[in-house]
Amino acid sequence: MLGGSFNPIHIGHLILADSVCKKLGYDKILFVPTYCPPHKEMSGKVASDERFEMVRLATEGDCRFEAEDCELRRGGVSYTWDTICYLEKKYESVLEGKIGLIFGEDLLCDFDKWEKSSELAKKADLILACRPNESFLKKEFQNSPTEKYGKNPMKGVTRENFPYPHKIVENPKIEISSSEIRQSIAENGSWRYLVPAAVFGYIEEKGLYKGRL
Repeated sequence: MLGGSFNPIHIGHLILADSVCKKLGYDKILFVPTYCPPHKEMSGKVASDERFEMVRLATEGDCRFEAEDCELRRGGVSYTWDTICYLEKKYESVLEGKIGLIFGEDLLCDFDKWEKSSELAKKADLILACRPNESFLKKEFQNSPTEKYGKNPMKGVTRENFPYPHKIVENPKIEISSSEIRQSIAENGSWRYLVPAAVFGYIEEKGLYKGRL
């Protein structure tokens, strides 16, 4: 499972998913757009069904990837614990071991604040991805609306000393963020090759993110 706002989905997300498949042996990655993330505000004023459609378009050409809309259908605040429990039941006939939960190193310092974090660490295989360099992350988090992300998100635990059982994936460090893509679109900048071609066409057709961050 790779969750996120996907606002919009970009090639960095697909590269990470590909790395997990190739380096850790997974044969299916579920991309799960969040409905209402518990620790940040949604930007860009794009509807949930539009974010899901972009994920669907981005993943439809790879049989290993699949868009999963369970959090959008569930509504309310999207807790990873609820999603993992749902996916366990949905895929119980084909699961081999635990579901893998992919997330970036930049989120480690707040993992213990996640809903049922200790139980989640036992129920899922935590897969920790490489983060971009620190200067990129500082730029990415400096405008965050929550106090926890506004204060030194690089401080604290790393993949090496993360206190819960986990796997590490050595994915390429792609310095792309959805917020920068939104900004480039709003400012008529260059962003064409940061997203899959189908996603680019959809954003252009719908006029998404024009004049809004």
